[in-house]
Amino acid sequence: MSEPAGLKEGLLGRQARWLQSYRPALRISERGRVTSVGDGIAWLEGLPSAAMDEILEFADGSRAVVFDLTEGVIGAVLLHDTESLTAGTTALRTGRTLSIPVGDDLIGRIIDPLGAPLDGRDPPASRCWQPLEAPSPAITARDFVHDPLYTGLKIVDTMIPIGKGQRQLLIGDVGLGRSSVALDAVINQRGQDVLCVYVLIGQKRSTVVDTIDTLRDHGALDYTTLVVAEASSLPGLQHLAPYAGCAVGEYWMQQGRHVLVVYDDLSTHARIYRELSLLLRRPPGREAYPGDIFSVHARLLERATCLNAANGGGSMTALPIVETKLGEIASYIPTNLISITDGQIYLDRTLFSAGFRPAIDIARSVSRIGGQAQHPRIREEAGRMKLDYLQYLELEAFTRFGARLEATMEAAIERGRLLREVLKQDRLSPLPARYQLAWLVAFNDGLLEGVEPERIAPLLEAIGQGVRETSLGLDSPREQWHAAVADWLSRARRVTRA
Repeated sequence: MSEPAGLKEGLLGRQARWLQSYRPALRISERGRVTSVGDGIAWLEGLPSAAMDEILEFADGSRAVVFDLTEGVIGAVLLHDTESLTAGTTALRTGRTLSIPVGDDLIGRIIDPLGAPLDGRDPPASRCWQPLEAPSPAITARDFVHDPLYTGLKIVDTMIPIGKGQRQLLIGDVGLGRSSVALDAVINQRGQDVLCVYVLIGQKRSTVVDTIDTLRDHGALDYTTLVVAEASSLPGLQHLAPYAGCAVGEYWMQQGRHVLVVYDDLSTHARIYRELSLLLRRPPGREAYPGDIFSVHARLLERATCLNAANGGGSMTALPIVETKLGEIASYIPTNLISITDGQIYLDRTLFSAGFRPAIDIARSVSRIGGQAQHPRIREEAGRMKLDYLQYLELEAFTRFGARLEATMEAAIERGRLLREVLKQDRLSPLPARYQLAWLVAFNDGLLEGVEPERIAPLLEAIGQGVRETSLGLDSPREQWHAAVADWLSRARRVTRA
């Protein structure tokens, strides 16, 4: 079949213009050669002008990024490889650094760290690209954290609040619910005008599938992008995953929008970086990690911030997850991340074994700036409640010895036990901010006193039902909240007795 006349004329026109603009000149290009390859690393020679983080293309179609420069040879981390990549394969410089497509086309998508789709759909039709590595916003472009970011967890939103633009670390042993806390926070952003990016680093495929299914079942994929580098991926892709997720969220922040980014988890990322560094023969430091491991995570997390109005007023909140061994919070990577972030939420195995979920240890958890963004009414009520809880934690030790306590101490312990029961919450069931204020008013005003801890659940359900039906807001007078909560609890008790 002959080509259409218009198409043929267009091709001829472009060729004519190219020939007119062509000028004979001496063109010099470097052509490198692979000397060895293995374990996701390629060593090359013959590219003296190559720069750090530059993309290299190989004759077999593989790609790599320059990761180490030494005299005579270059160490590159593979991003894509084929079976035909062997020693002797030629390589060319591209002059480009790593970037990823960004924009609203990524909402609801599952991509790899280079922007390639993993959900079986067409590649994102985005015209904007964002570099994976970028400097953090200047101090003059930043603003104070002033808006709350609600996670839907009673214990977090009241005692360890998080603000938009904050970096809050989730720390604890494996199996204590760190990822569940992060998923609750993502699910609770539905209808809150907050876009989410969930980064899965070196996770098993079953974990990746469970995370995707959970977000889909709760409707969170409508405002969430997943960046996935499975455990079977090349180490280079796993290393780039958190930077790719940060770049996706950073674009929205620069557009004046609010973003929540979850890094699950940075302990795995640190181990991947250690593996790459050792393969590249870099000098090992403490626990065999390279000396720049602190800088690697600091460059990532410092990009999360709250921008001032002159720079769009957007924000990017970071929830990095880190693993501890046997609750050792003072190990190398956790202490690095604690010093970088603005607070931590610590999950304790003893609390988890005792049935307290989420197993968050208030004594070891802190939010350094989130309280400044907390709603004034919730901050006032939560301050009174937190004093009662901390007093209970101090007095609880005396009960283990069977000592007889005076009446005031007994009352404080009973009040603390009731509060601990109130703070329990099932996973994947985030609660609105108005509910937090309602139960705080009930507890602080003694509306729950005299209730046995095991009978508190129906009363909390009555408060939740009342909050859904009432038009009271966080700024409504406290007297109205007290009257409404008292009425809900009174009706619930009548139903229970009947």
